Amino acid sequence: MPQVSLIKTESYDPAEVERAVARHFELLGVEAFSPDARVTVKPNLIMRCPPERTATTHPAVIEAVVRQLQARGARRITIADSPGGLYTPQILSAAYEATGMAAVAGRTGASLNLSAGSRNVHVAEGALCRDFDVIDPVADADFVVNCCKLKTHCMTTLSCGVKNLFGCVPGLLKPQLHYRFPDGEQFARMLVDLSVLVKPGLTVADAVDAMEGDGPTGGRRRHVGLTAAAKYDGLYALDLVLAGLIGLGPDRVPMLAEAVRRGLCPDGVSGVELLGDPLPPVIEDFLMPASKKLNFSGSLPGPLAKAVDWLEPRLAPRPKVRERDCVGCGRCAESCPAKTITVTGGKAKIDYAKCIRCFCCHEMCPVRAIDIRSVPVFRFLSKGR
Repeated sequence: MPQVSLIKTESYDPAEVERAVARHFELLGVEAFSPDARVTVKPNLIMRCPPERTATTHPAVIEAVVRQLQARGARRITIADSPGGLYTPQILSAAYEATGMAAVAGRTGASLNLSAGSRNVHVAEGALCRDFDVIDPVADADFVVNCCKLKTHCMTTLSCGVKNLFGCVPGLLKPQLHYRFPDGEQFARMLVDLSVLVKPGLTVADAVDAMEGDGPTGGRRRHVGLTAAAKYDGLYALDLVLAGLIGLGPDRVPMLAEAVRRGLCPDGVSGVELLGDPLPPVIEDFLMPASKKLNFSGSLPGPLAKAVDWLEPRLAPRPKVRERDCVGCGRCAESCPAKTITVTGGKAKIDYAKCIRCFCCHEMCPVRAIDIRSVPVFRFLSKGR
């Protein structure tokens, strides 16, 4: 039975976070490391923004993880991620500075990865995708610590342990995977394949302050007051437990549905051994992304259900640029897998005929000038159910 540890963590006070992370390591029995072991700590640094935005893993969590690794003998520790957009030393350096990782490295002596190298790695157990380009610090690591942030996500519904590993793919190769697998279920299968390849030895989830609504970058802060952790065999169970905490069953999170189908994850929390503090009550009003609505066609008479199924993809939620707030930086166009966005007259324009609704543009907009808009009839019907 997979184990997941839960520790009540009410604030980012360094001493409180240090105690919580130390308890996770103790409960899960994280063993000592050889001084020569290459350990990579992989936070969620999706974009260059301060920790208060709650889009990225809080630096207090990363620092506590690094110190626990050092207490167990690890000396070659590298903090590494591939944020959205280009993967260059300059962009990495700016992301580390803005998200607080540079300060963590300065206080702990951990290294920051500034190399833009990557290599292709084969995963024999892959069900859909058996080859991935992976950033060097992850491909070369003896042990990976996956430090995720609990967030809702406009495409995958949940961003937590499994989704955070998408940052192991370098730069603009991520949009290529979006384009290869635009269907939500296929994209989820690809993400599970990637997680099987990376096999993080430990996952630590920052759910002190989570993000609800239009995550992974455009939502709002929601205090949860929790950290969670699991070894690799509990990675999917950790996502299952935290998804349930915010009101999501595995059927509503495509990566979890795929992990359950493959036998990597139990289909309910009853199949998970919970360690540490009790699981808090479900947060019933945790806000979901505007892009996710309930499917109501199944309860309608046959002809109407068919009409709704035909209309739904044509009237489905889509990204919408607020021109008054667009600064014309081009980050949306750069990250668009289908190359549907152009910047004209200093404003981004979306060609909806080609849009695959991956919401990468919404995710990567630094000024949050791209909303998720849906047709009012679907908003009304979804609220009514």
